[in-house]
Amino acid sequence: MDKFEKLSGIAAPMPLINIDTDMIIPKVFLKTIKRSGLGVNLFDEMRYDRNGAENPDFVLNKPQYRSAEIIVAGDNFGCGSSREHAPWAIKDFGIRCVISTSFADIFYNNCFKNGILPIVLPKDQVRAVMTDAEKGANARIEVDLEAQTVTSSDGDVFHFEIDAFKKHCLLNGLDDISLSLEKSSSIESYEAKIAAERPWV
Repeated sequence: MDKFEKLSGIAAPMPLINIDTDMIIPKVFLKTIKRSGLGVNLFDEMRYDRNGAENPDFVLNKPQYRSAEIIVAGDNFGCGSSREHAPWAIKDFGIRCVISTSFADIFYNNCFKNGILPIVLPKDQVRAVMTDAEKGANARIEVDLEAQTVTSSDGDVFHFEIDAFKKHCLLNGLDDISLSLEKSSSIESYEAKIAAERPWV
């Protein structure tokens, strides 16, 4: 998993509330178990019309936001079903950070396991960051995980809270498998001990 330390990027404003996982990646695209290739279908039903043509009014189709690495969203982002394909699609598109007032618990935790930083800020601060994001490609927002800050293009700084363990994992690029591998020497010692004590197992 990629490390997350600092990010300076374009933020796409999505002021919708209750953006659920089916909006993020519709169920028709859940046939794969690969984490790659889903970015093209991120927000599929909003990005494309019935003929597959891009909807020019959707934020990620606008020229100034095609390279966005941050989403600034309304309340309760990632609600709905628990599909891990949602953060897979977000990451594959190139989004590394989502800022909102609140997240669904399962989606929130899945973000950390996939190298995405979900940031919770008070409503007035999200509104300020959203207004900054609406400036387009000229407004780059900086996210500093170590300092736990979001800095607007105008220099306004907002501090966010994060669980210390989740922060450690993101800073070091540790997913569940990597965390297990960190204990490989202890696991091998235990297995050798058990094999000696109970060779019939």
